Amino acid sequence: MKYKFNYKSLSFEKEVVTLKKRLGKLILYLLTGISFAVLTIFIHSKIFISPKEKQLLRELEETEMQIDIINKRVDLLSNVLQGMEYKDDNLYRVLLEAEPIQNRNITIENLLLDNSHSKNYSKTLKELSRKVDILTARSQVQLESYKQLWELSEKKEDIYASIPAISPVKNPKIVSGFGMRYHPIYKILRRHTGVDIIGRRGMPIYATADGVVSRDNAGSGYGINVVINHGYGYQTVYAHLLKTAVKPGKRVKRGEVIGYMGSTGLSVATHLHYEVIKNGQKVNPVHYFFADLTPEEYEQILKEASEINQALS
Repeated sequence: MKYKFNYKSLSFEKEVVTLKKRLGKLILYLLTGISFAVLTIFIHSKIFISPKEKQLLRELEETEMQIDIINKRVDLLSNVLQGMEYKDDNLYRVLLEAEPIQNRNITIENLLLDNSHSKNYSKTLKELSRKVDILTARSQVQLESYKQLWELSEKKEDIYASIPAISPVKNPKIVSGFGMRYHPIYKILRRHTGVDIIGRRGMPIYATADGVVSRDNAGSGYGINVVINHGYGYQTVYAHLLKTAVKPGKRVKRGEVIGYMGSTGLSVATHLHYEVIKNGQKVNPVHYFFADLTPEEYEQILKEASEINQALS
């Protein structure tokens, strides 16, 4: 029981506690207790870590470490693949005379678009996933390239046999090379699409690679001529012959006699006009005189062929 001092009567009086006051105090006590409990839980959560949280944190750290390790491995594989791509473009395809992969990056981007899908990962995982996608796409492009190179390598003997690799005459003497030369009749500077090799009348002319004698004629002004289709984009033309030694449709081997040197057609002297055609484009034939010449002889041929003079046809 509580007493309350009455200042008017200057005496202690018994305090009457109403139900309303009791409920008010009870609510105050409850709110205070709840506030204290919430504050305690908050402080505890900030200072102390539960066993489950500790386990989750450890798992998170291990996951981040694994992601970092995988990231480094992906970068390493990317560098290895980059080396493979470089050798593919600059070594294997050059040796096998295969066309380089056009727009390699665009091909990879197309593969990425085909394989794209929504990912609700964190920023780190998104970046790693992107690297893996790019690596996968690059690997797919490289795999297709190796399949193509493997097929070409299985045919390498046929390919090498089809490349014009020798001179069409023995001990060639080039008097007019490939490029701009003076025409012997028109007396104007015009493009000379082959090389002119001089020799005696009736000198044997040899096929510079395996192939099939074409039924097509080289054109007007070429006189008696032989065109050989070697396959793999190669053709050779032997013009102004005295006569031919092969018929259209005949399969010939490198080094086989196909005709004899003369001066038929639009020609001013006995010689052989020799052309090499690669994928429809006429190219410098002396670049293909590498199988039967010494380095010194080849250097001399290049020097002779580079002089701007009058062509014989």
